[in-house]
Amino acid sequence: MSILNAAELRAAAAGVPEWKRVKRVLVRTFEFEDFAGSMRFVNGVARAAEKAGHHPDIEIRWNRVTLSLTTHDAGGLTALDYSLARSADRLAARPR
Repeated sequence: MSILNAAELRAAAAGVPEWKRVKRVLVRTFEFEDFAGSMRFVNGVARAAEKAGHHPDIEIRWNRVTLSLTTHDAGGLTALDYSLARSADRLAARPR
């Protein structure tokens, strides 16, 4: 998988407006009602990540979960990162 060029990054970013690009990493913090909600979300992300074969860095702070996405093998952001970001957004939007 190759890293996205500047035009591709701009186009992909439009589909995940809540995410911030910090150099070669996509980052977003999600907030939930409680720890159990955070864990349900993390478990959903884990299932999506396993299915995609692409795994985020995950930080859990009680009701807040921060995901960091990058494709280490490619040395930057690829379509895999944006796809998993969209999956995480859908999981967070599900009623709990």
